[in-house]
Amino acid sequence: MDSLKKALSPLIRPLGSLLILAIFLLHAIGYWNIGLFSKLEQIAYDVRINMTLPNEGDSQILIIDIDEDSLREIGQFPWPREYIAELLYILFGEYGISTLGFDIVFPEADQRGATEALKGLLLEKPELTETLTPLIESMDGDRQLAGILNQTPAVLGFYLDREPEIETPSVGVLPEPLPIKSPISPSLLPIPKAQRFSGNQPVHQANALSAGFFDNPLVDQDGVFRRVPMIQEYQGNYYQSLSLAVVRSVLGMPPVEFIISGNKNNPTLEALDVGGFRIPVDNQTGALVPYYGGRGTFEYISVTDIFQQTAAKEKLQGAIVLLGTSAPGLLDLRTTPVQSVYAGVEVHANLIAGILHQSFKHQPSYTVGGEILLLIFLGLLLTFTLPRLNPLPILIGSVLIFSGIWYGNLLLWTDYKWVFPLATPVLLSALIIAYQLAYGYLVESRGKRQLTRLFGQYVPPELVDEMNENPASISLEGESREMTVLFSDVRGFTTISEGLNPEELTRLMNAFLTPMTGVIHEYRGTIDKYMGDAIMAFWGAPLKDPLHAKHGVEAGLRMIEIMKELGPEFKKRGWPELKIGVGLNTGPMNVGNMGSEFRMAYTVLGDAVNLGSRLEGLTKQYGVDLMVSETTAAAADNYLYRELDLVKVKGKHEPVAIFEPVALKGSLSEAELNTLDRYHQTLKHFRNQDWGYAERLLSELLSEEKRMIYDVYLDRINLYREQPPGKDWDGVFTHTSK
Repeated sequence: MDSLKKALSPLIRPLGSLLILAIFLLHAIGYWNIGLFSKLEQIAYDVRINMTLPNEGDSQILIIDIDEDSLREIGQFPWPREYIAELLYILFGEYGISTLGFDIVFPEADQRGATEALKGLLLEKPELTETLTPLIESMDGDRQLAGILNQTPAVLGFYLDREPEIETPSVGVLPEPLPIKSPISPSLLPIPKAQRFSGNQPVHQANALSAGFFDNPLVDQDGVFRRVPMIQEYQGNYYQSLSLAVVRSVLGMPPVEFIISGNKNNPTLEALDVGGFRIPVDNQTGALVPYYGGRGTFEYISVTDIFQQTAAKEKLQGAIVLLGTSAPGLLDLRTTPVQSVYAGVEVHANLIAGILHQSFKHQPSYTVGGEILLLIFLGLLLTFTLPRLNPLPILIGSVLIFSGIWYGNLLLWTDYKWVFPLATPVLLSALIIAYQLAYGYLVESRGKRQLTRLFGQYVPPELVDEMNENPASISLEGESREMTVLFSDVRGFTTISEGLNPEELTRLMNAFLTPMTGVIHEYRGTIDKYMGDAIMAFWGAPLKDPLHAKHGVEAGLRMIEIMKELGPEFKKRGWPELKIGVGLNTGPMNVGNMGSEFRMAYTVLGDAVNLGSRLEGLTKQYGVDLMVSETTAAAADNYLYRELDLVKVKGKHEPVAIFEPVALKGSLSEAELNTLDRYHQTLKHFRNQDWGYAERLLSELLSEEKRMIYDVYLDRINLYREQPPGKDWDGVFTHTSK
């Protein structure tokens, strides 16, 4: 038994990884649809969509919008048909548009307008039949609309539904079926089938050029419009979408050709061809919506502006126009990858632009095969290489693998418009790496963990003396306190470390960390941890320190002075001169002995701690060695400060003012105080968007002394001149990196 266990033991680790791989392969081939994987893939798709949005629509595709202003001006919708007829007359006759697509349907006869009153009069006085009947017919809104439809290339809209007609009968009529050229019968494909329809009045449909449906039976389970069908079936006939119908009207009504791969027993619909324009689709004729940007990327023109003829004629001349609504009360708002509230009519605009500009992303039939091959490659590579590596090579390898997957996927997305699965290879790699690390930690590192239990729990040595003097005042239990935290980091340390051998690098780090630690101890700080070349320290615990902010600022300034003093000595040893950035923040923090049963550490946590780390990371962006938050500056009020900016840092929603300590109060000359005051005046003019005056003051300051902060604001002025921040701008600058 022991021999069998010993023989099987080496197989357990790879078998676990291969089991994970098998689960992913079953999902990829469609045998086992795992909802989480599909959801993550949708999220990855949405992320790539938003990363690569052109944010520029086609100026020749416009939306005539039944918006809130139109409803207030004209009245509740639906409007009398003579209004719609007049709108078409103005669009085609006065503005000269090329095509109009209706994202609305006219299923019922017109029951409003002047004819309603005349019909009532006729009922009361039948003797006026000969007089009123011709007048009613001439004023009939449906007839007026049919007349203008007969003279214009307008495309009506209609709705197909999966609800049986027994429950809700169909209304109106359907247009002529779509002419299709296909090497196989379309019935062999799983094209969406409708059970009923809401069509237009016969008089309208008979006079319109064509019509297209605007419903979407292919909405994903999360309610997001990622793909829409180009064609649907109803009672053996096939009908086109509104976007396809509009494009066909522009191209002279060519037939639609199915591009099929495979054979009759297993056909795959790869694309539709309409007048030489290719639309990549799946077997359900679903096309991925090629979003060009957020709501408003395609220009909206209010119906009111058309009726009043205040819209610019040059915009509409020869344009493809869609009539739809953005008014929330008319319920044509959709959830899309680019925006949670998005007008349905603009989805059609994106599709029309996608067809005409050939900007569709596609998932060809061989995508599944490519995904399977990639999963097998990654699974086998990680299964049989990770057990041989130490943690550091595993970390480096993991970064390379994830970077390679991301870069390769994005290359296929941008250069080849190929939507290749991203979530599954990333998740597979992450799970196998996590499994391999966990296995090594839990099984193969048992002896190392036993040693860690003996030496892992500790209290920082610099606190021992004071704790011994007054142990009752010390608590290692978690509590919240007002404290100050410090983060420091060596600039360009990666490059420095690459130029030194391990022994020299160790000596360099010891020579650097020892005096830095001494400074922190000198000013009553607690070393939280060393993170390579970085130091984290805090003031105000475990012993309370009412001057924690002042001690933190003093320590930060002294650390920078020490680094300058170490420069000549480092140079003598052949080492590079080190420069550090220091960030300080004051605020409420959770402090205590935290960790696990394996290792405990006296440390601080909380948003205030995270902000201190962010400030250290920002020092190099402003060209300063030491940066503090507004709370630290207020608490350590014995110093003069230079306000650097009002920022939103990554992970924080509220803006934070950041400062650079300049000197102790009373230690600056009149000239230095004047320079500092002029800089703060410049900042006020900048935030008031007085670019010219601020630029002039900054140029004067820059001629007197070189400071990176002056260049930062000069660059921002140039940027905001080209891209004004708006009247409501609060002066806040948002940093998206840590």
